[in-house]
Amino acid sequence: MSMISGDVHAIPNQADSVRSVWKTVQAYVALTKPKILVMLLITGYCAMVVANRGVPSAFLTAATLVGLALSSAAGAVLNMWYDRDIDGLMRRTSSRPLPTGAVKPGHALVFGIGLEAASFALLYGLVNPLTALLSFLGFVYYVLIYTIWLKRRTPQNIVIGGGAGAIPPLVGWAAVAGHLSWLAWLMFAVIFLWTPPHFWALALYKNEDYVRAGVPMMPVVRGFRSTKRQMFAYSVVLLTATLIPSFTGTATLVYTVPTVVLGGLFSMLAWRCLREPDTSMIWAKRLFLSSLLYLPVWFLAIVLGVRGML
Repeated sequence: MSMISGDVHAIPNQADSVRSVWKTVQAYVALTKPKILVMLLITGYCAMVVANRGVPSAFLTAATLVGLALSSAAGAVLNMWYDRDIDGLMRRTSSRPLPTGAVKPGHALVFGIGLEAASFALLYGLVNPLTALLSFLGFVYYVLIYTIWLKRRTPQNIVIGGGAGAIPPLVGWAAVAGHLSWLAWLMFAVIFLWTPPHFWALALYKNEDYVRAGVPMMPVVRGFRSTKRQMFAYSVVLLTATLIPSFTGTATLVYTVPTVVLGGLFSMLAWRCLREPDTSMIWAKRLFLSSLLYLPVWFLAIVLGVRGML
Protein backbone atom coordinates (compact mmCIF):
# COMPACT_ATOMS: atom_id res chain seq x y z
CA MET A 1 0.00 0.00 0.00
CA SER A 2 2.85 2.41 0.84
CA MET A 3 4.46 1.72 -2.52
CA ILE A 4 1.23 2.61 -4.34
CA SER A 5 0.89 5.76 -2.28
CA GLY A 6 4.48 6.74 -3.06
CA ASP A 7 3.92 6.28 -6.81
CA VAL A 8 0.79 8.43 -6.67
CA HIS A 9 2.68 11.24 -4.98
CA ALA A 10 5.52 10.96 -7.50
CA ILE A 11 3.25 11.80 -10.43
CA PRO A 12 2.45 15.42 -9.43
CA ASN A 13 6.08 15.96 -8.44
CA GLN A 14 7.20 14.89 -11.91
CA ALA A 15 4.57 17.13 -13.51
CA ASP A 16 5.79 20.06 -11.43
CA SER A 17 9.35 19.36 -12.55
CA VAL A 18 8.32 19.32 -16.21
CA ARG A 19 6.42 22.59 -15.79
CA SER A 20 9.39 24.17 -14.06
CA VAL A 21 11.77 23.15 -16.86
CA TRP A 22 9.33 24.39 -19.49
CA LYS A 23 8.99 27.78 -17.76
CA THR A 24 12.76 28.07 -17.63
CA VAL A 25 13.04 27.28 -21.35
CA GLN A 26 10.35 29.87 -22.11
CA ALA A 27 12.20 32.47 -20.05
CA TYR A 28 15.46 31.91 -21.92
CA VAL A 29 13.66 32.03 -25.27
CA ALA A 30 12.00 35.31 -24.24
CA LEU A 31 15.47 36.77 -23.56
CA THR A 32 16.26 36.41 -27.28
CA LYS A 33 13.32 38.65 -28.35
CA PRO A 34 12.00 36.04 -30.80
CA LYS A 35 9.54 38.34 -32.60
CA ILE A 36 12.30 40.79 -33.50
CA LEU A 37 14.57 37.86 -34.34
CA VAL A 38 12.14 36.62 -36.98
CA MET A 39 12.12 40.04 -38.67
CA LEU A 40 15.92 40.15 -38.72
CA LEU A 41 16.09 36.70 -40.29
CA ILE A 42 13.57 37.70 -42.98
CA THR A 43 15.69 40.68 -44.04
CA GLY A 44 18.87 38.59 -43.97
CA TYR A 45 17.37 35.81 -46.07
CA CYS A 46 15.86 38.18 -48.63
CA ALA A 47 19.31 39.73 -49.09
CA MET A 48 20.70 36.25 -49.72
CA VAL A 49 18.10 35.58 -52.41
CA VAL A 50 18.73 38.91 -54.17
CA ALA A 51 22.52 38.48 -54.02
CA ASN A 52 22.21 34.96 -55.42
CA ARG A 53 19.62 35.99 -58.06
CA GLY A 54 17.66 33.04 -56.83
CA VAL A 55 17.28 30.72 -53.86
CA PRO A 56 20.71 29.85 -52.37
CA SER A 57 21.66 26.32 -51.38
CA ALA A 58 19.96 24.77 -48.38
CA PHE A 59 23.28 24.30 -46.58
CA LEU A 60 24.39 27.91 -47.02
CA THR A 61 20.94 29.17 -46.06
CA ALA A 62 20.81 27.08 -42.90
CA ALA A 63 24.36 27.92 -41.80
CA THR A 64 23.88 31.64 -42.40
CA LEU A 65 20.48 31.97 -40.78
CA VAL A 66 21.40 29.86 -37.74
CA GLY A 67 24.56 31.92 -37.27
CA LEU A 68 22.66 35.17 -37.70
CA ALA A 69 19.95 33.98 -35.32
CA LEU A 70 22.51 33.11 -32.64
CA SER A 71 24.22 36.50 -32.96
CA SER A 72 20.96 38.47 -32.96
CA ALA A 73 19.73 36.48 -29.97
CA ALA A 74 23.01 37.15 -28.15
CA GLY A 75 22.57 40.90 -28.66
CA ALA A 76 19.00 40.75 -27.36
CA VAL A 77 20.05 38.78 -24.27
CA LEU A 78 22.82 41.22 -23.34
CA ASN A 79 20.50 44.15 -24.05
CA MET A 80 18.06 42.73 -21.49
CA TRP A 81 20.90 41.93 -19.10
CA TYR A 82 22.14 45.53 -19.12
CA ASP A 83 18.67 47.13 -19.12
CA ARG A 84 17.19 44.96 -16.38
CA ASP A 85 17.02 47.93 -13.98
CA ILE A 86 14.99 50.20 -16.27
CA ASP A 87 12.98 47.30 -17.73
CA GLY A 88 11.54 46.77 -14.27
CA LEU A 89 10.29 50.38 -14.22
CA MET A 90 8.39 50.28 -17.53
CA ARG A 91 5.03 48.56 -17.92
CA ARG A 92 5.94 47.41 -21.44
CA THR A 93 9.03 45.52 -20.23
CA SER A 94 8.36 44.77 -16.55
CA SER A 95 7.34 41.18 -17.31
CA ARG A 96 10.63 40.30 -18.99
CA PRO A 97 12.58 37.38 -17.46
CA LEU A 98 15.23 39.42 -15.62
CA PRO A 99 12.96 41.95 -13.84
CA THR A 100 10.66 39.11 -12.76
CA GLY A 101 13.55 36.98 -11.52
CA ALA A 102 12.81 34.11 -13.92
CA VAL A 103 16.47 34.19 -15.02
CA LYS A 104 19.42 35.30 -12.90
CA PRO A 105 21.55 38.14 -14.34
CA GLY A 106 24.75 36.10 -14.26
CA HIS A 107 23.13 33.25 -16.12
CA ALA A 108 21.79 35.64 -18.76
CA LEU A 109 25.25 37.15 -19.25
CA VAL A 110 26.87 33.75 -19.76
CA PHE A 111 24.02 32.69 -22.06
CA GLY A 112 24.41 35.77 -24.26
CA ILE A 113 28.19 35.51 -24.55
CA GLY A 114 27.90 31.81 -25.34
CA LEU A 115 25.40 32.46 -28.12
CA GLU A 116 27.70 35.01 -29.75
CA ALA A 117 30.73 32.73 -29.50
CA ALA A 118 28.76 29.94 -31.16
CA SER A 119 27.56 32.30 -33.88
CA PHE A 120 31.04 33.54 -34.77
CA ALA A 121 32.49 30.03 -34.84
CA LEU A 122 29.67 28.73 -37.04
CA LEU A 123 29.74 31.60 -39.55
CA TYR A 124 33.53 31.69 -39.74
CA GLY A 125 33.84 27.94 -40.18
CA LEU A 126 30.87 27.18 -42.44
CA VAL A 127 30.21 30.41 -44.35
CA ASN A 128 33.07 32.93 -44.66
CA PRO A 129 35.10 35.34 -42.49
CA LEU A 130 33.35 38.49 -43.79
CA THR A 131 29.95 37.14 -42.80
CA ALA A 132 31.23 36.22 -39.34
CA LEU A 133 32.80 39.67 -38.91
CA LEU A 134 29.68 41.55 -40.01
CA SER A 135 27.46 39.53 -37.69
CA PHE A 136 29.86 40.14 -34.81
CA LEU A 137 29.95 43.88 -35.57
CA GLY A 138 26.15 43.94 -35.48
CA PHE A 139 26.28 42.34 -32.04
CA VAL A 140 28.87 44.84 -30.79
CA TYR A 141 26.95 47.75 -32.32
CA TYR A 142 23.72 46.76 -30.55
CA VAL A 143 25.23 45.95 -27.17
CA LEU A 144 28.04 48.47 -26.78
CA ILE A 145 27.10 51.41 -29.01
CA TYR A 146 23.32 51.41 -28.65
CA THR A 147 22.50 49.71 -25.34
CA ILE A 148 25.41 50.78 -23.15
CA TRP A 149 26.58 54.05 -24.74
CA LEU A 150 23.67 55.78 -26.49
CA LYS A 151 20.34 54.62 -25.08
CA ARG A 152 20.54 56.47 -21.76
CA ARG A 153 22.52 59.47 -23.01
CA THR A 154 20.95 61.01 -26.13
CA PRO A 155 17.56 61.37 -27.85
CA GLN A 156 19.36 60.27 -31.02
CA ASN A 157 19.82 56.84 -29.43
CA ILE A 158 17.46 54.99 -31.73
CA VAL A 159 18.63 56.90 -34.82
CA ILE A 160 22.29 55.99 -34.48
CA GLY A 161 21.49 52.67 -32.85
CA GLY A 162 19.24 51.76 -35.78
CA GLY A 163 22.34 50.66 -37.66
CA ALA A 164 22.46 47.51 -35.53
CA GLY A 165 19.11 46.30 -36.82
CA ALA A 166 20.19 47.07 -40.37
CA ILE A 167 23.15 44.66 -40.31
CA PRO A 168 21.33 41.38 -41.22
CA PRO A 169 20.99 42.20 -44.97
CA LEU A 170 24.75 42.82 -45.07
CA VAL A 171 25.31 39.46 -43.38
CA GLY A 172 23.03 37.69 -45.84
CA TRP A 173 24.59 39.36 -48.87
CA ALA A 174 28.14 38.65 -47.74
CA ALA A 175 27.28 35.00 -47.13
CA VAL A 176 26.35 34.56 -50.78
CA ALA A 177 28.67 36.98 -52.58
CA GLY A 178 31.66 37.23 -50.25
CA HIS A 179 31.55 41.04 -50.61
CA LEU A 180 29.04 43.89 -50.35
CA SER A 181 27.37 45.78 -53.19
CA TRP A 182 25.47 49.07 -53.29
CA LEU A 183 22.19 47.13 -53.24
CA ALA A 184 23.18 45.52 -49.94
CA TRP A 185 23.95 48.96 -48.53
CA LEU A 186 20.59 50.20 -49.81
CA MET A 187 18.88 47.48 -47.77
CA PHE A 188 20.92 48.65 -44.79
CA ALA A 189 19.85 52.26 -45.43
CA VAL A 190 16.17 51.39 -45.76
CA ILE A 191 16.11 49.70 -42.34
CA PHE A 192 18.16 52.55 -40.89
CA LEU A 193 15.68 55.17 -42.18
CA TRP A 194 12.66 53.08 -41.21
CA THR A 195 13.76 52.72 -37.58
CA PRO A 196 13.08 56.28 -36.26
CA PRO A 197 9.42 56.55 -37.37
CA HIS A 198 8.85 52.94 -36.33
CA PHE A 199 10.29 53.28 -32.83
CA TRP A 200 9.25 56.88 -32.15
CA ALA A 201 5.64 55.99 -32.98
CA LEU A 202 5.84 53.44 -30.16
CA ALA A 203 7.63 55.94 -27.91
CA LEU A 204 4.83 58.48 -28.40
CA TYR A 205 2.13 56.33 -26.83
CA LYS A 206 4.51 54.69 -24.36
CA ASN A 207 5.99 58.04 -23.34
CA GLU A 208 5.17 57.64 -19.65
CA ASP A 209 7.26 54.48 -19.51
CA TYR A 210 10.35 56.28 -20.78
CA VAL A 211 9.77 59.24 -18.46
CA ARG A 212 9.47 56.87 -15.50
CA ALA A 213 12.66 55.03 -16.47
CA GLY A 214 14.61 58.20 -17.27
CA VAL A 215 15.37 57.14 -20.86
CA PRO A 216 15.86 60.24 -23.08
CA MET A 217 13.70 59.17 -25.99
CA MET A 218 12.92 61.90 -28.51
CA PRO A 219 9.33 62.57 -27.29
CA VAL A 220 10.64 62.90 -23.71
CA VAL A 221 13.44 65.33 -24.55
CA ARG A 222 12.17 67.30 -27.57
CA GLY A 223 8.42 66.89 -27.20
CA PHE A 224 5.75 65.34 -29.40
CA ARG A 225 5.67 68.06 -32.08
CA SER A 226 9.38 67.86 -32.87
CA THR A 227 9.29 64.05 -32.83
CA LYS A 228 6.35 63.89 -35.23
CA ARG A 229 7.97 66.35 -37.66
CA GLN A 230 11.11 64.22 -37.70
CA MET A 231 9.07 61.05 -38.20
CA PHE A 232 7.40 62.53 -41.27
CA ALA A 233 10.74 63.75 -42.65
CA TYR A 234 12.25 60.29 -42.24
CA SER A 235 9.27 58.70 -43.99
CA VAL A 236 9.76 60.97 -47.02
CA VAL A 237 13.50 60.27 -47.18
CA LEU A 238 12.74 56.57 -46.80
CA LEU A 239 10.35 56.66 -49.78
CA THR A 240 12.99 58.45 -51.86
CA ALA A 241 15.68 55.92 -50.94
CA THR A 242 13.49 52.95 -51.85
CA LEU A 243 13.01 54.35 -55.36
CA ILE A 244 16.74 54.26 -56.18
CA PRO A 245 16.54 50.79 -57.82
CA SER A 246 13.74 52.12 -60.04
CA PHE A 247 15.72 55.23 -61.02
CA THR A 248 18.81 53.17 -61.85
CA GLY A 249 16.93 50.59 -63.90
CA THR A 250 17.83 47.83 -61.46
CA ALA A 251 14.21 46.99 -60.68
CA THR A 252 11.04 46.30 -62.64
CA LEU A 253 7.48 47.53 -62.12
CA VAL A 254 6.94 44.50 -59.90
CA TYR A 255 9.19 46.34 -57.45
CA THR A 256 8.33 49.95 -58.23
CA VAL A 257 4.54 49.83 -57.96
CA PRO A 258 4.27 48.21 -54.49
CA THR A 259 7.19 50.32 -53.27
CA VAL A 260 5.47 53.57 -54.27
CA VAL A 261 2.17 52.44 -52.71
CA LEU A 262 3.89 51.20 -49.55
CA GLY A 263 6.02 54.31 -49.11
CA GLY A 264 3.13 56.61 -49.94
CA LEU A 265 0.87 55.00 -47.35
CA PHE A 266 3.62 55.07 -44.74
CA SER A 267 4.26 58.77 -45.36
CA MET A 268 0.52 59.49 -45.25
CA LEU A 269 0.24 57.80 -41.87
CA ALA A 270 3.22 59.81 -40.60
CA TRP A 271 1.53 62.99 -41.89
CA ARG A 272 -1.75 62.11 -40.17
CA CYS A 273 0.21 61.42 -36.99
CA LEU A 274 1.79 64.87 -37.30
CA ARG A 275 -1.57 66.55 -37.80
CA GLU A 276 -3.43 64.88 -34.93
CA PRO A 277 -3.50 66.55 -31.48
CA ASP A 278 -0.79 65.46 -29.09
CA THR A 279 -3.47 64.22 -26.71
CA SER A 280 -4.54 61.61 -29.27
CA MET A 281 -2.50 58.53 -30.10
CA ILE A 282 -4.76 56.99 -32.76
CA TRP A 283 -2.49 57.67 -35.73
CA ALA A 284 0.70 57.04 -33.76
CA LYS A 285 -0.56 53.53 -33.02
CA ARG A 286 -1.64 53.01 -36.62
CA LEU A 287 1.75 54.16 -37.85
CA PHE A 288 3.52 51.77 -35.50
CA LEU A 289 1.36 48.81 -36.53
CA SER A 290 1.85 49.60 -40.23
CA SER A 291 5.60 49.83 -39.70
CA LEU A 292 5.60 46.18 -38.60
CA LEU A 293 4.37 45.25 -42.08
CA TYR A 294 6.57 47.67 -43.98
CA LEU A 295 9.85 45.76 -43.97
CA PRO A 296 8.48 42.30 -44.88
CA VAL A 297 6.47 43.78 -47.76
CA TRP A 298 9.36 45.91 -49.06
CA PHE A 299 11.84 43.05 -48.89
CA LEU A 300 9.39 40.79 -50.71
CA ALA A 301 9.07 43.47 -53.41
CA ILE A 302 12.83 43.70 -53.89
CA VAL A 303 13.12 39.90 -54.06
CA LEU A 304 10.47 39.74 -56.77
CA GLY A 305 11.27 42.94 -58.61
CA VAL A 306 15.04 43.08 -59.06
CA ARG A 307 16.03 42.41 -62.66
CA GLY A 308 17.25 38.88 -63.16
CA MET A 309 15.00 37.50 -60.43
CA LEU A 310 11.96 36.73 -62.60
